[in-house]
Amino acid sequence: MRSTQEVLKALAKTWALPLVGLAMTGVVHSQDVASDQDTVRRAIHVCASCHGEQGRSTDRNIPSLAGQMPQYVIAQLKDFRTQTRAEAGTKAYMWGVSALLDDATIGGLAEYYGAQTPAKGKAGSAAMIAAGRKIFKEGITTRGVRACAACHGEGGEGQAGFPRLAGQHAPYVFAQLKVFGTKLRPHGIVMQVETRTMMPAEMRAVAEYVQSL
Repeated sequence: MRSTQEVLKALAKTWALPLVGLAMTGVVHSQDVASDQDTVRRAIHVCASCHGEQGRSTDRNIPSLAGQMPQYVIAQLKDFRTQTRAEAGTKAYMWGVSALLDDATIGGLAEYYGAQTPAKGKAGSAAMIAAGRKIFKEGITTRGVRACAACHGEGGEGQAGFPRLAGQHAPYVFAQLKVFGTKLRPHGIVMQVETRTMMPAEMRAVAEYVQSL
């Protein structure tokens, strides 16, 4: 595993101007960043490289952030910053980027993305969507899996610290449902409990359903 310093050097080569701008405007431990909208705009520019303009990702393996619950975005960025969230494929970039963000900038990013209009959901297999809808709305009572809607909202719109799932890319959702069964997302205790008895086919069905919302 590469060190944080190596990751930051790699990021600097890819996003040189935005990252230099972040450093120059005082992202790291700045006392004045709460009122510095330019700092947040520069951070948004960096995020857009992967998460898309206004947080509407076009990569099925990278989550959309548009319309996401601010509390959830804040929690995840802080988990990346402390390197407690560590799934493969994202940690190198997210550890490096989040290391440059202080609490005020993280809050600004969360507020910005929460205010953006999410992209419309995408239809998929009718059979899978129907199966996923049943689990999302009713859970799997025989195995103690609660309805997803209980925490994520009837329409998957999210609530409080529980993320918006509506319209999220199915491959990303499926990957995260599997990760919750490992130690790579240690703060997802609720999801560890809910996913431990789910079969991969059931996870895929739920992912297809929420993508359609």
